[in-house]
Amino acid sequence: MSEQFDTDVLVVGGGPAGYVAAIRAAQYDLDVTLVEMDALGGTCLNRGCIPSKALISAANVAHNARTWSEMGITAEVDVDFQQMVEWKDDVVGNMNRSVEKLCKANRVSLVDGRATFEDEHTVRVERSDDNSERLTFEYAVLATGSRPIELPGFEFHRSGVHDAKEALQFDELPDSLVVVGAGYIGIELSMLFAKLGVDITVVEALDSMMPAFPSDLVAPVSSAASALGIETNYGELAAECRSTDRGVSVSTEDAESGERRAYEADGVLVAVGRTPVTETMDLYRIGLEPNEDGFVPTDRYGRTDVDHVFAVGDVAGEPMLAHAGSKEGEIAATEIAGRDPPSGDRAVPAVAFTSPQIATVGMTEAEAEETEHTVSTGEFPMRASGRALTTGHTDGFVRLVSSDDGVVLGGQIVGPEASELISEITLAVEKGLSTEELAEVIHPHPTLSEAIQESAANDQALAIHTLNR
Repeated sequence: MSEQFDTDVLVVGGGPAGYVAAIRAAQYDLDVTLVEMDALGGTCLNRGCIPSKALISAANVAHNARTWSEMGITAEVDVDFQQMVEWKDDVVGNMNRSVEKLCKANRVSLVDGRATFEDEHTVRVERSDDNSERLTFEYAVLATGSRPIELPGFEFHRSGVHDAKEALQFDELPDSLVVVGAGYIGIELSMLFAKLGVDITVVEALDSMMPAFPSDLVAPVSSAASALGIETNYGELAAECRSTDRGVSVSTEDAESGERRAYEADGVLVAVGRTPVTETMDLYRIGLEPNEDGFVPTDRYGRTDVDHVFAVGDVAGEPMLAHAGSKEGEIAATEIAGRDPPSGDRAVPAVAFTSPQIATVGMTEAEAEETEHTVSTGEFPMRASGRALTTGHTDGFVRLVSSDDGVVLGGQIVGPEASELISEITLAVEKGLSTEELAEVIHPHPTLSEAIQESAANDQALAIHTLNR
């Protein structure tokens, strides 16, 4: 470490992007200080990915037990939601402590507080005990993440108005919820609570569910939502929220006609996206200004317009995904250490933990057709998968998109364990593998992964367990 600075690398924010950047930089023998104003692990570990998936898993157990009579299983299921939340909190607590141990084991110095820049190589850290200190650094990594977007009239401090974090901490299950937003977070949580017996009404300003995903992948999810009793209302803008004796009354406005509708419920869950957190750091003091979308612009290695300052994760822009942020943290740390960083142009999968799950990576067929490639596709329906049949979950399919020479350009999955299956297709896209190579790999039987092998074979008109197109 240079004697000129207190630390080689200052990381601001301890979420999946920040703590990974800190650990990787420390592994390269740099002196690293990580400043976190809340809890290590960030939104993902403490308020998002991990707690929501824990409760989704628990809700699926309860729902499956109630609905597997076809398998000869019938049960009266009693859900103790408070105990479920306590179990979820234990999972989060264990992971939080694990992150702390990993940081300390890798010699990362941890500082609890809020960091604000004083100049290009100095921050002031305001600690939770009202004390403060100055730290000087050679390099900085900004990893302050994002927060839920608030809608006017639906501010989260208001009684009965909740964001995802609060919904995952309910003291008891409400009888009913209005969910504003039919993106993947809104639909994941809608299905979670519907499986636990909550009456769910979804309002969405756009004209479809989960518009970030191809419509044919969303169709099985939409059908499953209807089967759960979820009412979905599209083309309706959330206009007003009033407190009532019951809880809230949410008024919407038709996007075309302006017609008003009102929905009564115990509470409203607002899930309309997230916005980057940049205002906490006084970036203007180092000459950095977020762009019109609120993100800090960077190059492919995470370097900002200030040469020794990097930004990674949600604060640096799309895709706002934990695993993308972690890889960006690794890349930035490797660049800072003067090593050869991996390319910043990576295949990044996206997953929705709905029922059924959706997962995508690379190009869709429509996107590939807009390039110079001659495009072909191979598909395999989950209803033809022996393993899917044995699980009782057969909705969905696997699709591979490839070029005229057979190289895999992308893939889409809707069905059981799509979140696990997409990694094989991500590897194929990342490494330029062909559908022929995927089809030649022996996949164990009976497994869901055979659907990828069959989809690859279908691209060559050589599938065995589905008709070739």
